[in-house]
Amino acid sequence: MESFWQNEFILIAAYYSLVILCLVLFLAAFELVTKYKNWEEIKNGNMAVAMATGGKIFGIANIFRHAIEEHTSVLAMIGWGVYGFALLLIGYFIFEFLTPKFNVDEEIEKDNRAVGFISMVISIGLSYIVGAGI
Repeated sequence: MESFWQNEFILIAAYYSLVILCLVLFLAAFELVTKYKNWEEIKNGNMAVAMATGGKIFGIANIFRHAIEEHTSVLAMIGWGVYGFALLLIGYFIFEFLTPKFNVDEEIEKDNRAVGFISMVISIGLSYIVGAGI
């Protein structure tokens, strides 16, 4: 059974499957903390929401990329991925807190693309910082 998990094809499939599962779970968590419904807004053509959500997807994937590269066990990869996601979530709340002149969620919901773009860049930028720490 040990040789089964040492097979590169099996390991890649395991990483892939687990990252997809985590991505779905983490996006659901982001959906809970935002005031708008991500996928409904995207379906309606809200580019600000699409950019912010795309940044979150890229950020989560980038964190898992670093976790996969640096750790040899699937459990370690998941642990670092969850930790990285928590840091991204904290970064989201800090961004909201540091913009007292307007509400980030409300601006993104109103399709303010400038705010959506900054949100995307923050998610991507933080993922590189978290990834470097992993």
